[in-house]
Amino acid sequence: MDADPPAFRGAPLPLFAAAETPSLGSHPSRDPHLHRIRTGVYTDAAGWAALPPWDRYLLRVHAFRLVNAGAVFSHESAAVLHGLPVFGHPRHIHLFDGRRARSLAYGDVRVHTSADRRRTLERDGIRCSPLADVVVDLARVLPPAFALAMADAALRTDGITSTELKDLAASRRNPRGRRKLDWVLARGDLRSESVGESVSRAVVEWCGFPAADLQTEHRVAGRTYRSDFCWPEHRVIGEFDGWAKYDGHDPEAAATAVRAEKTREDALRRAGWRIARWDFAGALRVDGLRDALRAAGLPVVSRVDGRNLRSVGLNPRSE
Repeated sequence: MDADPPAFRGAPLPLFAAAETPSLGSHPSRDPHLHRIRTGVYTDAAGWAALPPWDRYLLRVHAFRLVNAGAVFSHESAAVLHGLPVFGHPRHIHLFDGRRARSLAYGDVRVHTSADRRRTLERDGIRCSPLADVVVDLARVLPPAFALAMADAALRTDGITSTELKDLAASRRNPRGRRKLDWVLARGDLRSESVGESVSRAVVEWCGFPAADLQTEHRVAGRTYRSDFCWPEHRVIGEFDGWAKYDGHDPEAAATAVRAEKTREDALRRAGWRIARWDFAGALRVDGLRDALRAAGLPVVSRVDGRNLRSVGLNPRSE
């Protein structure tokens, strides 16, 4: 068990058991201001409608725990509690029960078991698989670009290393998804600072482009700039636009960020760099990233992996 694990993510909205709902004089299912999360558990309907898919899933996990206090969460359900990225709105609540001889499915619940000795982490009364176990479990079953983003995110946290993940994977006897797991763990890199950058790394490889240097510093005209992706031998820089820095709620700050970005790019171009930019949609579609790098002059140096490129952005485990 981890010595001092961080707190799990809490429920993004208040939850009410049916017997405790604020509705008076009628069943909560007839209250238009409430949304049923699962049998006997409700939340504010307007708040639910405003949540992004991953937070709706987090609320479903907490709703399950509200009526199943002894549950041990695994896979996506544990990932969302740990704060790892989940993709879309996962279809199922995932549990682990090592006492079972075989896995079980009922309703929206999947109960997993294992022949391997498994750990359980408990924090604030919530029980789930430890972070390293979650990464190894999901790397077997998620689409590989998303599995890489999850592994990168885990490596950016304190107290988990690539060596720990590889040692844990080597100790597992189940061969299912082993090739995918090995691919993910061989490429996990804490220098990828966002889900979009991680997915982009996978797409770069599958498009046949050379591997990039990550988070490279460039000293230009007395200032230091950092690039997301860099191919020094080709004088190409790749930039993933996450758009968070262009805050639409603060036009002045957004304008300042745009001006700073233009100044930075002008300086890098004067120093002889060609710059390719793409966003998350461009990475998921593949063509936005691929076309930007081609236009910047980056060569294709290895076989294109069409099968994996067709899988980018497709996650059958989520809605």
